[in-house]
Amino acid sequence: MLNIFSSDKELLAQLEQVLGFTPKRVAFYKLALMHRSRPEEATDSNERLEFLGDAFLGAIIAEYLFKKYPYEDEGYLTELRSKIVRRETMNNVALRMGLNKLVVYNTNDRSLSRSHIFGNALEALIGAVYLDRGLEVTRKFIINQLVRPYVDLDTMESTDTNFKNQLLSWAQKNNHTLSFDTLDEKIENTRKLFTVGITVNGEMIASGTGYNKKDAGQVAAKNALEKLGPIGER
Repeated sequence: MLNIFSSDKELLAQLEQVLGFTPKRVAFYKLALMHRSRPEEATDSNERLEFLGDAFLGAIIAEYLFKKYPYEDEGYLTELRSKIVRRETMNNVALRMGLNKLVVYNTNDRSLSRSHIFGNALEALIGAVYLDRGLEVTRKFIINQLVRPYVDLDTMESTDTNFKNQLLSWAQKNNHTLSFDTLDEKIENTRKLFTVGITVNGEMIASGTGYNKKDAGQVAAKNALEKLGPIGER
């Protein structure tokens, strides 16, 4: 694999701070930090590791919540798990961990630094931990290095961070006609970029962009909620 980092020793020192342990096989972690917009001389990316890490993240968070909240029902646990593993949460955790300083990506593409590539790299890092050290170390990494230091479960329990659901609930409660419409699809720096608009009672009130329709819809809904103000007053 291409040695993008100045030295394995330097990378190991940085990874130890993030992981809480010393990696054995550095190649997995290099790959986990390699975004697909990487330099042309690099031939691989972290997408397969992201797939693997996402699966373990969801399962381990589910187990953690199952044990932590023994009297809550399936719906409550599903909703809380969704809030933890969603892209925005993981990206915020990754930034607070300092992964943005380690991920290799095309820094000339300014839109990438505003996307969720650091959260995706965190999921890839989870995949790397599993391949390097196994399930038990992966579980400890997720709980001790991600959830406990960076996820405020009390606040998360009482906060609805799904902007689309908030907007839909408001519209239904107040008998407004609401629609999400794809306004544009274009290729930007080899990636497809979507623009979604929100119409309320036939009037376009907000739009948002993202690298998939779901993310674009969430951004548009957040912008709409900000424009509408406190929706409980309407």
